[in-house]
Amino acid sequence: MPPLSPGSSSPPNFAAELNEQQLAAVSTGARHALVIAGAGSGKTRTLTYRVAWLLRRGVPGWRILLLTFTNKAAREMLERVQSLVGEEARHIMGGTFHSVANRILRRHAELIGFRSGFSILDTDDQKSLMRSIVKQHVGKRSKTDPFPKADSLLSLHSLATNTGRALHDVLLQESPQNRRHEETLQKIFTDYAQRKRDANAMDFDDLLVNLQRLLEEHEEVRLMMQERFLHVLVDEYQDTNPLQDRLISLLCGGSRTSLMVVGDDAQSIYSWRGARVEHILEFPDRFPDTVLYKIETNYRSVAPILAISDAAIAQNEHRFSKTLRPARREEARLPLVVPAPDNRTEAQYVALSIEKLIASGMRPCDIAVLYRAHFHSLDTQIELTRRHIPYRITSGLRFFEQAHIKDAVAYLRLLSNPADESSFLRMVARLPRVGDASAARLLQAWRTAWLAYAAGHADYSSAPIPFSEIMSAVHPPAAAKPQWDSFLATLESLRPADHELSPSEMIVRVTGDLEPFLAAQYENAEDRIQDLEQLARSMEDVPDLDDFLSRVALLSETDRAAGATDGENCVTLSTIHQAKGLEWRAVFLIFLGEGLFPHHRSIAGGDPREMEEETRLFYVALTRAQDLLFLSYPRYNGHSYDSPYCPPSRFLTSLPPELYDVGEA
Repeated sequence: MPPLSPGSSSPPNFAAELNEQQLAAVSTGARHALVIAGAGSGKTRTLTYRVAWLLRRGVPGWRILLLTFTNKAAREMLERVQSLVGEEARHIMGGTFHSVANRILRRHAELIGFRSGFSILDTDDQKSLMRSIVKQHVGKRSKTDPFPKADSLLSLHSLATNTGRALHDVLLQESPQNRRHEETLQKIFTDYAQRKRDANAMDFDDLLVNLQRLLEEHEEVRLMMQERFLHVLVDEYQDTNPLQDRLISLLCGGSRTSLMVVGDDAQSIYSWRGARVEHILEFPDRFPDTVLYKIETNYRSVAPILAISDAAIAQNEHRFSKTLRPARREEARLPLVVPAPDNRTEAQYVALSIEKLIASGMRPCDIAVLYRAHFHSLDTQIELTRRHIPYRITSGLRFFEQAHIKDAVAYLRLLSNPADESSFLRMVARLPRVGDASAARLLQAWRTAWLAYAAGHADYSSAPIPFSEIMSAVHPPAAAKPQWDSFLATLESLRPADHELSPSEMIVRVTGDLEPFLAAQYENAEDRIQDLEQLARSMEDVPDLDDFLSRVALLSETDRAAGATDGENCVTLSTIHQAKGLEWRAVFLIFLGEGLFPHHRSIAGGDPREMEEETRLFYVALTRAQDLLFLSYPRYNGHSYDSPYCPPSRFLTSLPPELYDVGEA
């Protein structure tokens, strides 16, 4: 791609610095313009030069509004515009929807009942306020009948706000386990809004809601904004939610305002947080005078990667058709599809391939492993750790640092060493009515009972241990008795008298005991249970308990060390959602099995819109790769004979076979 002009002393040569499609979009005179910018096609460049074009043709900077989704994107674009045209760029109103809303509201807050010096609550402020209100309405949370946590409540509130849906509908579709709390939640959310008003404060959602109120209820302000902005430009339009789309309409309602929206319908993957792909697909219907521009020259990837990406997204019925054309013309390898016998072998293949790439001179930071769900990364984390390949994980905590994984491992640690204080305290912390003082009392009683038993049973390392009998003198609070009894029964079941369980089988039994706790404690309980199930499958080859515990301890420790020593020069492990907008020389897309990706819920739901979004997610993953692309799946997710068979994803089987090579793991 040609370099940006070096500065205002050297005006941009638009024809020389843009390709034909970019120039057409940049120089348009259309009142409504829809720019479909394919992956790696220079979307930011197009927006930047569009603003520069307007400024060079005499449009004052203060009459241009540029809306983005991140502060980083806004800052980058405005800095580039300034490098092209100079100081006039400083007068543009540009930024995220929230930052622009904040600037407008500061001038007119009194009209909607706030003072201009209103505070903006950050996430911690919101959680603190929500916890205070929950405490007033439901008292102390019970571990036997827990109320949703503050962050879960804020997520529900935010989703309802940004999509314009009633709380009842949001609960019905997104959080059915909390429908029983609907009446209480309505009161809590009403109090939450009132407490913010009383404190002259807004949260981030309020900035958008209150701007909408201001523009809808005060015509003089709306007309003033519409008169001011002659040109409104919106980045990543495919990611707008209904509230953001409504704000765009309110700001662009004037007869002289031109609106350019830029995005890629093929990369709309955030419906779960309120984004509506229909906004970009239906834009020409809403504005019949729309001129459509497509930018299809890709500057990121080699031709074979673009060919397989185009074939993947072609499966979707609802889309703007386009064909990515490579600017890079060098010879390149076809993407490699690799079936593996099982998940462990798949991970070994990925780690060995990464090792070879690094040995050939590729930097670790130029390599990424992408996946649909966080638990898909477990085996790869283990293999990278074993080979001392540094990595960073952006999709969450490293696997063995997660609370529910530590909980499960604590059962097995206690079975191996009932005197393990930290594991015992971890277990009793889950019990209702058990605070620090009662936990200390229980620990002392447990220790006394165990020492008395151990004194008469020198060899207990492999024999069944009657925990319920041994701990009969240990008395938890009455409210905790059912969970306590279940905990002891589970410990006993891990070492039955008639046969020996493998660590993998033990994890399965522990998961059964943890499920009620996880379901009550976490909104994403299903994901956490999947983590535990994957842990069991991944450890099927571990022969005994001591080996399992040693392996977990060593993996956890070297895991932390590997991540801490190499700084940023490490392999990236990421979900596809978090990888959007990023790129790497080599990309490994793993766990491409039917029911894994696409997700089994999207398949079972039967909603074609969900499957189309899964297809777009696959497309986003493919288009992150610059030079090399590896697609793999485990035929069996597990190592035992009864492991579930995993057929290849429909995303693989629908690809023309001439677009890829087949490898072996």
